[in-house]
Amino acid sequence: MSNVPDNLRYRDSHEWIDPQQTPAPVGITDHAQAELTDVVFVDLPKVGTQVSAGQQVCVIESVKAASDIYAPVSGEIVEANEALSSDPGLINREPFGAGWIFKIKSSNAGEADALMDAAAYRAHIG
Repeated sequence: MSNVPDNLRYRDSHEWIDPQQTPAPVGITDHAQAELTDVVFVDLPKVGTQVSAGQQVCVIESVKAASDIYAPVSGEIVEANEALSSDPGLINREPFGAGWIFKIKSSNAGEADALMDAAAYRAHIG
């Protein structure tokens, strides 16, 4: 069973965001990293980029596939997790901790509320 923390919000494309933090960290879920298997490369987004909710932000490559990562909310990318450049496996080991991908300064607080809560995401992944 995948770990689905109750304090986060989720997109149907398996990104999570912690809307209680500012800027808000974003990553992929435990379910997503398990499906991808071993992450070998993360094409980090450029800091300062303005994004819209649902916009493709970066790419994660695993031994199985390349996967687009989408912005859960609109705003500005204010930090990228440079540790992933040398250790992309952090996403597999700590998807909700040190394996975050980028931090976003949200421009619309209501967007996070529209995302799935933990119960809805658990139902989504079945």
